[in-house]
Amino acid sequence: MAVFVDLNICHTTDKKRLQNIIETAAHLGYSTVAVNHVVELQGKKQEIGKPKCVTELFDQFPIVQGKSKPIKVLNRLTVVASEASHFRPTNEFKSYDIIAVFPKTEKLFHAACMSFDVDIICIAVAEKQPFFFKRPPVNGAIDRGVFFEISYVAAIKDSTMRRYTISNALSLMETCKGKNVIVSSGAETALELRGPYDIANLGLLFGLSEGDAKAAVSANCRAVILHGETRKTALGIIHTMKKIQPTAERQEEEEGPVSKRAKTETGGV
Repeated sequence: MAVFVDLNICHTTDKKRLQNIIETAAHLGYSTVAVNHVVELQGKKQEIGKPKCVTELFDQFPIVQGKSKPIKVLNRLTVVASEASHFRPTNEFKSYDIIAVFPKTEKLFHAACMSFDVDIICIAVAEKQPFFFKRPPVNGAIDRGVFFEISYVAAIKDSTMRRYTISNALSLMETCKGKNVIVSSGAETALELRGPYDIANLGLLFGLSEGDAKAAVSANCRAVILHGETRKTALGIIHTMKKIQPTAERQEEEEGPVSKRAKTETGGV
């Protein structure tokens, strides 16, 4: 059975409303959600606060519909920046389980794909994409294990934003071929959440195949979480070398043991 994930539940200081959203997500069958803290950086020295501990939300987390386990809640940071200099990873970044960036310019999108240490790159949904997606940076992000996010809430709020969402999504799919894409809600209220199978069907409108649409709310989201865990811990490299045998040993192996050579020379008697 698939494990469904929504990595974009908008953070709010209204604790009761946030609890209601998480409870609804569990009822709809989401096993994991991420509370998204959005920060729009203006200056280089702007500070990013640490998230509140998610364990403060509930004494006991709600049980996921159809499962026997409680829902898992993560903290996510989304940085909105118009200049590359605004994106400066700090110690506060390590407090978040997932790091996302919302690039406002083509230059920043290219930098996010090729060099930024992030897990998610957000795609504009409420406005026309200000630049075209190019294959080299998109492939670079895919090779680095970074995922592209499309949020669906704007598409159910307004007809104009629905057109922008579908148009921008189709443009992305033409470039990435459905690889490394996640679909999340961006929900600010419980009423804006939709079930995972409904979102998988919505993914078909975004240009995803049936398999990719389902992966966008399940397997790909789990890969994002794993990428975040790897980023927070450590990076490792394994280098292998072919062992070169000494000439004498190599000749002995080629010729075989003395007893076998003697047997061969006498005709196998």
